[in-house]
Amino acid sequence: MIVRNLKDKEVMDTTYIAHGGAVAQMILDRRTLEEIGFLAIATLAPGRIIEEHIDPMEEIYYVLSGSGEIQVDDEKKQVIPGDATWIPVGSRHSLLNNGQEDCVILVIASPAWLKA
Repeated sequence: MIVRNLKDKEVMDTTYIAHGGAVAQMILDRRTLEEIGFLAIATLAPGRIIEEHIDPMEEIYYVLSGSGEIQVDDEKKQVIPGDATWIPVGSRHSLLNNGQEDCVILVIASPAWLKA
């Protein structure tokens, strides 16, 4: 069993700027996981954007607090706490914090399953 807290040194040591906009940390990643790519937390300040990018794995952005406008390929939607957005492998995506408070998201990423 592995239990991680956001204040653990293993998490704090991974702090980085994600795609030009969010302060992010890896909670669990390939150092410990077997099948899942990673679980991260990201904080996006008001007016900031996680710039459009493409990842080699599918992801889920889950909004914990705040709000924003997520774009996946050519589709845009407003997201609020409790919303989960699935981002398919190879999709262009970005997140703009268009609210008045920090937008905090969990990011879950995993290699795509091979289809039989």
